[in-house]
Amino acid sequence: MKFIAEINVMPLKEILDPQGKAVTGSMKNLDLAEIQNIRIGKHITLEIDADTEEIARQKVDTACKKLLANLIMESYEFELTAV
Repeated sequence: MKFIAEINVMPLKEILDPQGKAVTGSMKNLDLAEIQNIRIGKHITLEIDADTEEIARQKVDTACKKLLANLIMESYEFELTAV
């Protein structure tokens, strides 16, 4: 079976997010001061071939832990969809 994984990787709440802080500061210049506390992460989409959804979940989880997310500074979550 083929699955699509939609992965979101975000900086941990305890970690300073300089990119998000810069964008938050720029909102005032756009007359959007009501928008605050922006956090910027990354969104990753991938396809995976696996016999079962459980195996696909394990493979995506391994990819996130070993390569796609830096677990010291980032957290991740993902959704898996069969196609």
